[in-house]
Amino acid sequence: MDEGNLSTRSPYLSNGKHRRRNSRDDNLDRFIPNRSAMDFGFANYMLTGRKVEKESTSPYSPWRESYRKQLAEIFNVNRPRILAFKNKPLTSQEGVKEILPPSTTSKCAKRMRHISQSCERTLDAPELVDDYYLNLLDWGVTNTIAIGLGNSVYLWDAYEGTSCELLSTDDDCGPVTSVKWAPDGTYIAVGFNNSEVQLWDSSTNQLLRTLRGHGSRVGSLDWNNHILTTGSMDSLIINNDVRIRSHNIGTYRGHHKEVCGLKWSTSGQQLASGGNDNLLFIWDLSSNQRQHRFNDHTSAVKALAWCPFQSNLLASGGGVGDQCVKFWNSNTGACLNSVNTGSQVSCLLWNRHEREILSSHGFCDNQLILWKYPSMIKLAELDGHTSRVLHMSQSPDGYKVASLGADETLRFWNVFGTPKVTKNIKAEEPFASFARIR
Repeated sequence: MDEGNLSTRSPYLSNGKHRRRNSRDDNLDRFIPNRSAMDFGFANYMLTGRKVEKESTSPYSPWRESYRKQLAEIFNVNRPRILAFKNKPLTSQEGVKEILPPSTTSKCAKRMRHISQSCERTLDAPELVDDYYLNLLDWGVTNTIAIGLGNSVYLWDAYEGTSCELLSTDDDCGPVTSVKWAPDGTYIAVGFNNSEVQLWDSSTNQLLRTLRGHGSRVGSLDWNNHILTTGSMDSLIINNDVRIRSHNIGTYRGHHKEVCGLKWSTSGQQLASGGNDNLLFIWDLSSNQRQHRFNDHTSAVKALAWCPFQSNLLASGGGVGDQCVKFWNSNTGACLNSVNTGSQVSCLLWNRHEREILSSHGFCDNQLILWKYPSMIKLAELDGHTSRVLHMSQSPDGYKVASLGADETLRFWNVFGTPKVTKNIKAEEPFASFARIR
């Protein structure tokens, strides 16, 4: 039966005779739609999510196209897709290859620095005193290493690879207990077992003066411009102004046993001191007063290092009974982190070019460990010493490290990378390509 011809099914026609329609019937007629303009097949196709194919055999009607457009507008069929893939979404690997060409990815990815697991050079260091609380190695700004061996101090030129003896003393004065270069790299301070501190001129090998004031051996030294700070077994810390006759300009009291670690901050306003009493102090230069007192370590505190990229960050290391590296905020006194290294910590050095810190160890690992800061992930373990590492110092450019062990060897490590080579481009003279008229 044709759905478009509804007049034959009209309820108002019966037995071929016309019935009279009342006014109510007239009103009802107004709400009967013209179904000849409807496409029921296409409407079903749109409502069921396009799962039913439209019948291609349905007769064409001039009203179906307008009806289709109106229906599509109601169901938002004509709207563009927002935040949608034009094609099939790429996988993560394909996406990287598409977006970043190989030349770009190689530049963006930071290359891992190669860290050699073996030392570059080894020197003999006979008669080295095997004492954890002493400080017998320092690398000066002129690229010269000072090392205390027995009753003598030797200088090794890292440029030439040559060595010479700076001084030698008798048993009444010696052995040498500490060495420290002045900031200019010309003068050097030497502490002795008899409580004296001597200042020497390395260029002339001449003794300049002797500083007295301690009652026992001087095992730790550090410079703050013209102020030489000395720490002794008598538990005292003395600030010495080497420019004046009465050199003692201040004394810090707080430790109960030997002072074995001293380090001035880069600003020169704060001094960190560690002792065999397991205590760590921070002193303020302007007030000459104690600023902080820490008793978190459970063994002697010798290893101290101020961070080069954060002035108020201090790292400290404990002895064999503690084995921890701790990080402190010197302004607030808060302990930021504590890491158990598993062995005695003798020295700490910050990398000046990366956020890394190097620790040297004694019992029982006898190695150097490079850590990533602040995650404290191990980047490298450097083995080579056959006995505990007692001292460690950094080259002037900050890349190489020298370690001195109880096995009487001085070893050099390329642990912090290599210096970047800069080409000196000579400026070309103007009109250099033209012939000159003389």
